[in-house]
Amino acid sequence: MLYHFLYPLRDYFFGFNVFKYITFRSILASIIAFSISMIFGPTVIKRLKRLNIGENIRKEDSVKRLYELQKNKQGVPTMGGILILLSIVFSTLLCADLTNMYVQLALCVTVYLGIIGFLDDFIKLRKKRSLGLGPWVKLTGQIFIGLIVVLILYVNPNIDKSLDIPFFKNAAFDLGLWFIPFAIIVIVGSSNAVNLTDGLDGLAIGCTVMVALAYSGFSYVSGHKDFSSYLNIFYVPGSGELTVFCASIVGAGLGFLWYNCYPASIFMGDTGSLALGGALGTVAVFIKKEFILVLVGGIFVFEALSVILQTLSFKLHRKRVFLMAPLHHHFQLKGWEESKVIIRFWIVAAILVLISLSTLKLR
Repeated sequence: MLYHFLYPLRDYFFGFNVFKYITFRSILASIIAFSISMIFGPTVIKRLKRLNIGENIRKEDSVKRLYELQKNKQGVPTMGGILILLSIVFSTLLCADLTNMYVQLALCVTVYLGIIGFLDDFIKLRKKRSLGLGPWVKLTGQIFIGLIVVLILYVNPNIDKSLDIPFFKNAAFDLGLWFIPFAIIVIVGSSNAVNLTDGLDGLAIGCTVMVALAYSGFSYVSGHKDFSSYLNIFYVPGSGELTVFCASIVGAGLGFLWYNCYPASIFMGDTGSLALGGALGTVAVFIKKEFILVLVGGIFVFEALSVILQTLSFKLHRKRVFLMAPLHHHFQLKGWEESKVIIRFWIVAAILVLISLSTLKLR
């Protein structure tokens, strides 16, 4: 809104011309999102406590040793994803070009998946069980929004349906009709991967901030004709505005991390994790950086793969690959302190982000 209201006033005062620049509006969006999270964090925590919306650690749903490690989280307010979503949406509405299709769709996906996550959290709390929405109900809801977004892209003749291969020059494949299922898998898979990572204090949101920061850079160069030409990557007209959206995720995430870091005062719940994962996956599809998501979001991928491998191994051979899945619980059961698991995963995430950014030049 600031872009639409203040930038036209540049003829009356040259200072308003600053709202033309995506870089300025991205920094502003990040600061606003961070401020909202920081300012309203204590209020949200108190309100959730008053409503008795707290984490429910059920002994029967955990192995005995893990329960002993996690029982201190009992009663900690959850559904804090509401704070993250409000920060992202408000700051993006203030700073982004709201006529931009990519921004509109990214916000819709984020809010929609946030609602699914909210319903999942609400059912868990209401019925006092570890399972909220049924897995197929949740998956169907995720596929639905993914299908809507991808169909909008597919019918647009101005949007390239090719798949970019990182590290290789001029390596791209036209997916044709396969673009639809592929893009849906990216969005849904990313949403669930972040959700699986959200098991330790600050782990998921810390990694999300790093990935969002990387995609801020990717979005900016993808939407800049000269930069994309120089770097030999897909030029996606209008995608530069996603820099503002990603920057708002960074700001909101850092503000939330202030209260979510170990020992956490609040958890994001599925309300936040499903929405953030879906947002990152959606941006990756928009700017043709789907494969990079596997690298830059490597922690999320490892966590998801650990669950898949564990499930398949147990069903096929009645044996477990890990002490427990997702992967962060495996290291907990190996004797690592929770804070050590979190920080080491953050370090790996940071290294993966740096490697991913190098793909802009190594082609």
